[in-house]
Amino acid sequence: MQDLFAGGSETAATSLQWTMAELMRTPRVMRKVQDEVRQALAGRPTVTEDDLGDLRYMRLVIKESLRLHPPVPLLLPRECRNTCRVLGFDVPVGTIVFVNAWAIARDPNYWEKPEEFVPERFENSKVDFKGTDFEYLPFGAGRRMCPGMVFGLVHLELALAGLLYHFDWEMPSGMKAADLDMTEEMGVTTRRLHDLRLVPVVRVPVPVE
Repeated sequence: MQDLFAGGSETAATSLQWTMAELMRTPRVMRKVQDEVRQALAGRPTVTEDDLGDLRYMRLVIKESLRLHPPVPLLLPRECRNTCRVLGFDVPVGTIVFVNAWAIARDPNYWEKPEEFVPERFENSKVDFKGTDFEYLPFGAGRRMCPGMVFGLVHLELALAGLLYHFDWEMPSGMKAADLDMTEEMGVTTRRLHDLRLVPVVRVPVPVE
């Protein structure tokens, strides 16, 4: 249970930073997703889990962010149980194998304009992160697929919807969105090398109990 909550929290926090960074760099998408959130939640004092069902475009935004920035880019290591041959390479029994989900999700053989942040690519696509589409594996696949996927996604959706509903977002004084450093730092998860710093402007006040 500790691993489940730790994995779901750390990866969701990392994904939230990357998603907000991509939205700041893509104003068109930011406007579109904020419009959806604010229309769906109009008049609500705050965001609850019951409000997430109508946020279809926001889910596309999250899927695209996970494509570009899978929280654990090499997934969990696998051990080869039988000697085999993969793409012309001999893989001896006992070999530890890492699957580079980051590279697969940016492969131009499978993705059009793979380096661009385009949530609409998932709009009429059946590709999903449930482990059956091997060109898109932010949570892995098979028996060792991330056990905290559902928890982490709900955590991410609630946080992102709250940020988009309650606040408009601006860059710090003197900075432009194009100046955002998108360099990655490898750790337990692939975090931003530098923390994301944004200026919130209250749009819908957060209730104070």
